[in-house]
Amino acid sequence: MLAQDVTKVRVRAHQDAGSRPAEPGLAEATAALQDLACALAPAEDRAATFRDLQAGLPAALEVADHGPYLATNVATIVDDLGQPMPVPPQVALCRCGESARKPFCDGSHASNGFTGDKDPKRVPDHRDRYDGEQVTVFDNRGVCQHSGLCTDRLNTVFRANAEPFVAPSGGRMDEIVRAVRDCPSGALGLAFDGHEQRALADWHGRREAAIEITRDGPYRVTGSIALTGSAPSGPDGGPVPQGAGASREHYALCRCGHSQNKPFCSGMHWYVGFRDPAVTPGRVPSLFEWAGGLPALTQLTRRLYEKLIPADPLLAPVFADLPPGYPQREAARIGAAFGGPADDGSWASAVVGEFHAGQRARWAALARQAAGEVGLPPDPQFGAALTAFFVWYATGPLTARDGDDGAADLPAWGWTAAGPPDISPQPDAGDQDQPVTLPGPGEPVSFATHVKPLFRAKDRQSMLFAFDLWSYHDVRAHAADVLERVANGSMPCDGAWPDERVQVFRRWADSGTPA
Repeated sequence: MLAQDVTKVRVRAHQDAGSRPAEPGLAEATAALQDLACALAPAEDRAATFRDLQAGLPAALEVADHGPYLATNVATIVDDLGQPMPVPPQVALCRCGESARKPFCDGSHASNGFTGDKDPKRVPDHRDRYDGEQVTVFDNRGVCQHSGLCTDRLNTVFRANAEPFVAPSGGRMDEIVRAVRDCPSGALGLAFDGHEQRALADWHGRREAAIEITRDGPYRVTGSIALTGSAPSGPDGGPVPQGAGASREHYALCRCGHSQNKPFCSGMHWYVGFRDPAVTPGRVPSLFEWAGGLPALTQLTRRLYEKLIPADPLLAPVFADLPPGYPQREAARIGAAFGGPADDGSWASAVVGEFHAGQRARWAALARQAAGEVGLPPDPQFGAALTAFFVWYATGPLTARDGDDGAADLPAWGWTAAGPPDISPQPDAGDQDQPVTLPGPGEPVSFATHVKPLFRAKDRQSMLFAFDLWSYHDVRAHAADVLERVANGSMPCDGAWPDERVQVFRRWADSGTPA
């Protein structure tokens, strides 16, 4: 009853506030009580009651001052496997990174010194424009979360190791449009003939309101969920400033507590080694879990049907009439076979006519290639299970249509005779920090002995989206930029280098960057 009473107070406070913000502490208390009530009774029954009580509140996300994200009436919250989470309509999501109940807030922010302030050394808010023959691409590095989706999927246009970063004539227009639309941070935009296509980049407002909790990474928000804040995140009750040209249909919110651009993700989760709880020891994960769930399988099928097959002369004509949404439906079907939730059964083959042995073998090979390109686990045990599935799938289920025997639910597909990989933690000597040895006043400075050890393993990890700090050739190519960053204190991001280390790097750069 207490949770219901507080929910009613929360609703009245919102109604009474009018244009003024309601007290965020009340929303946080409501979230805690709803969560507790759902834990003590059939969760869906209680959640339905709370949904009815606060049905009049708009879907919104509020950034509490030095506190959690307060999600109100968000239709869908999914986990890192893409599965909906049974949550009440008022939820407090952790943003300090230290909750023992991730992704939910447990109050840790109140005692661990968490602050919602932006870092004055963050990447500046600046929107760059890149004009091409057919399309203009906009990019704001100050908004980017550095997920690498654009550089991984279309590296001829989005170039991590070249200047300018964007080459808008380096790819097909449809590929560029997809890359811009899929940018999770909303940093990218596009224009045709000088007219920005914001609606196109924002999916024409068709996506449902949803929050995705990514594995070891940020919250990815889609569906134009209003983001409001209280200082320092933004004006009380008003929209949180997002940066020049940023999308309000989709954005990424920091979950590790260390972003330089709070509340938005700046990629710092890579740098600080933010991790979600590991797999329960002794439990064998399904292929669905090991692959990365529906998000990973959807990346695979989209890479296969949107890039590899259209460029393949043998298969492009076979799949020329691919219906909209086919890659997503196939990902759900494969996921069900791998141990995920059952798909909805709305299935029809995209192959019409003959599909001979050579085409089947080519499809299986391209599917395996797509798995590698999107970063599915590279271990041989998973590779064996995945390859065996693709070969079998191409012989029948791929071409089955509604009403055919092959269109029935796929059989459960598990690990091969080799079994699952060893999931026990293994030390990796190659990823250990190296002892720092500073050269004497007249001693020559070398990369291997003096410069490489200056970069810790987490420094390297945080920059792998751009270049490798443990690679002589990469650091040599970017020496001027690295020197500027370590000298002004903007790298590493958790504290400036001591001056003596900066001077070592400067001596190395000035002496011709010897190996």
